[in-house]
Amino acid sequence: MARRSRQWVRGLKPETLDVIEISGSWGKQFGFCSYEQIWHKQHDICTGPVLDKQQQVRKVDLVLANQVWEHLDRPVEATLNVLEMLRPGGYFWLAVPFFIPFHAAPHDCSRWSARGLKNLLTECGFDPDLIRAEQWGNRHAALRNLELEWPPVYDPETDNLENDPDFPICAWALAKRSSA
Repeated sequence: MARRSRQWVRGLKPETLDVIEISGSWGKQFGFCSYEQIWHKQHDICTGPVLDKQQQVRKVDLVLANQVWEHLDRPVEATLNVLEMLRPGGYFWLAVPFFIPFHAAPHDCSRWSARGLKNLLTECGFDPDLIRAEQWGNRHAALRNLELEWPPVYDPETDNLENDPDFPICAWALAKRSSA
């Protein structure tokens, strides 16, 4: 997930992008033109888009949400709010778990496969032809997620990283808002 997503974001020319990241810091690595983290305690994305100082909707080129959407009570509303924040041609990248243990922070509400993410994004108004969605996982990683100490620490000697589409651990998507 991380490798593929970094490729996608780097392909967007990060130095030219104004970015908001929702409840995370994954985006710090890219050298965006501007970058702001919006934490849940600052703003609940389910209640409305992020506003600027004049109480206008903040318009950005990219919104990032890494391992956040599974915790939202109203992910459809949140996605609609993100769409409103995007400039024409802007992007929304999100990554979510699929097969991992329950982890309330403070809630754990939803799981999506790559197809499920594409469906969610399409239902919220993104053009399905402008959505890339993928997933990764395998039986070995699924079994590791059942260990008592979680999350399991990656062991390059024993952990298989080959993808098995029938056992997704995580899914991610990059959706582009139409330019019209």
